[in-house]
Amino acid sequence: MKELIIAFGLFLFIEGILYAIFPSKMKSMLKKLELVGDSQLRSGGLIFAIIGFIIIYYIKG
Repeated sequence: MKELIIAFGLFLFIEGILYAIFPSKMKSMLKKLELVGDSQLRSGGLIFAIIGFIIIYYIKG
């Protein structure tokens, strides 16, 4: 559970840094996100989740 909290904190840190350093780029990226279809977004999210799981599996195993 401790590692999950650390991972979530790292996620928030990275997201916060991106918004702090590149606010205008992040806004334009979020606007472009509206143009992406739901199925494409779902597929991309699933792919990233699987990649993340594989990375965690190999590091922990």
